Amino acid sequence: MPTRRAVTGRSREPRARFAEELRLLRTQRGHSLRQLGERLGWDWSLFGKMEKGETLGGPEVVQALDQHYGTPGLLLALWELAVSDKTQFRERYRQYMALEAEATSLWHFAVSVLPGLLQTPGYAREVLAAGGLKGEELEQQVEARMGRRELLEGEDAPPFRTILSEAVLRTPLRDVGEWRGQLEYLGEVAERANVTLHVLPFSAGPHGLMGAAVMFLRLPEGRTVAYVENGYRGELIGETAPVEQMQLKYDAVRDLALSPAESRKVVLRILEEVPCDPAI
Repeated sequence: MPTRRAVTGRSREPRARFAEELRLLRTQRGHSLRQLGERLGWDWSLFGKMEKGETLGGPEVVQALDQHYGTPGLLLALWELAVSDKTQFRERYRQYMALEAEATSLWHFAVSVLPGLLQTPGYAREVLAAGGLKGEELEQQVEARMGRRELLEGEDAPPFRTILSEAVLRTPLRDVGEWRGQLEYLGEVAERANVTLHVLPFSAGPHGLMGAAVMFLRLPEGRTVAYVENGYRGELIGETAPVEQMQLKYDAVRDLALSPAESRKVVLRILEEVPCDPAI
């Protein structure tokens, strides 16, 4: 049976609905983007990007638009729904994000960057900025990534195991204070009952997962899928044979890694090496 369309004919996707409402309100007033920018004091190109769905803008901009259009709270409510919606993630992550949210257990290998589930805001911001994000889009993606951390919190949080290549811990942030905060957070998370953290030391030598990071998700129906990512693209793999092959490689890497207790000591030892004063 086909999905019933909304009576209004407008999009049901929060981000698209927000953009549609912005365009509709402006065109009903007969204003151009430049005129809107002049009236509200923001660069008109920001409003153009918001209407195209390229950015959501910040709450201050949205509140100003609500006041300008005489729609108290409407646009801000739509903006909040759009910000919290998983479709804000780039297209290649959308299917993965939906599966991650329903996974009954997760296990991961990090080749060069901490998994998003364990990142602090400062770490996420610097890593995403290095990938080319900036401005409003950067802040939206940082906020979205922080929302993912809720998956590992609470009594019903699924078990999560991660193996961190030592290179992950030996690649500090430029901001010493933020790096210190990230290591402190790792030490805290490693003590949670549902989180198991391993460090794979440099001395382990070559192994089968050197080329990419990988996340395995056990789904409610018992099926396991894998998400493999390098610096340029990510791929969701659901076929049984290749997933099983990667799991065998993962098991071999886990055998080379330090125990959780030894791994936490490594994290804390690296933390001790970080200056307390960022100016030092």
